Amino acid sequence: MSKRKLSRQQRWRIEKIQAERARRAEQLDARDADRLAAGEYGPEQPGRVIAHFGRTLDIAPEGDGAAVRCHLRANLEGLVTGDRVIWRGARDGSGVVVARAERHNVLERPDARGQLKPVAANIDQILIVFAVEPAPHANLIDRYLVAAEATGIPPVLVLNKIDLLPEDGGELRELLSRYEALGYPVVTTTTAYEDGLAALHERLAGRTSVFVGQSGVGKSSLIGCLLPGEELRIGALSKDSRKGTHTTTTARLYRLPAADGGELIDSPGIREFGLVHLDEQQVTEGFIEFRQYLGHCRFRDCRHRLEPGCALLAAVERGEIHPERFASYRRIVDSLDDA
Repeated sequence: MSKRKLSRQQRWRIEKIQAERARRAEQLDARDADRLAAGEYGPEQPGRVIAHFGRTLDIAPEGDGAAVRCHLRANLEGLVTGDRVIWRGARDGSGVVVARAERHNVLERPDARGQLKPVAANIDQILIVFAVEPAPHANLIDRYLVAAEATGIPPVLVLNKIDLLPEDGGELRELLSRYEALGYPVVTTTTAYEDGLAALHERLAGRTSVFVGQSGVGKSSLIGCLLPGEELRIGALSKDSRKGTHTTTTARLYRLPAADGGELIDSPGIREFGLVHLDEQQVTEGFIEFRQYLGHCRFRDCRHRLEPGCALLAAVERGEIHPERFASYRRIVDSLDDA
């Protein structure tokens, strides 16, 4: 489908808005330069972006200090929640960010135009939340795992609402065992019991985490329990469909009081991340048990369908790759073709 052409008036309006933004940024930067030269800002100090609003950010100083509302120098672009920065405080309680430290990793999502856009940085783990209800599907879990693997950030599976599980664990326990055998950590949680989040607190301690998962699995309820002093809107489970309703907040980093040194970056844009920006090769590499076989097929362009000499198909036949995981892989690749 061809892109819609803008009229001359629309192009003029866009150019005018962009020019005005650039002019304001230049004025602000010139003012900062004068204040820096006059010694109105304090010494450089490290901090972390806990929220951002355009060119204005909330910066948490190292230690237990209160957040400081800062703005960016004009030569700094693209900061996101979780970035580590160097900033300087002003006498009026505000501040200016003067540099960004190197990122360990970055979590990206495609924007409305399909271009990848960073939404959070310096994350230690992605917690993929699913629940006894709505009943999870292995293919959905696999999609989240593949998306997480593509980021290079370690994923953790979190099964919520375990108070609804049958005593023997049922099919879900068998499914979890399959992922544990692949090396994925699994944490079980419930908000129905007093100690139902103990394992989650232990997993969060000392790490910066993000939660992802479909609506209705209890992400907002878990976050609400982890952050009792924060106002978070929780979407109820629809009685008809047993699917969750979507809730919205802006991206923000929270310090978790019950998880020693733990931090949480929460945003709906993060919670709903997916596969739309991945290609077939990235999906294939996202199935971690496939990796030792990749490059060993008879044909270099093997798509692992019915080709003779396919190393993945041979591994499935030998029982080295679970047939349901391979079937899930094929469904994901076919969905990319459909898209």
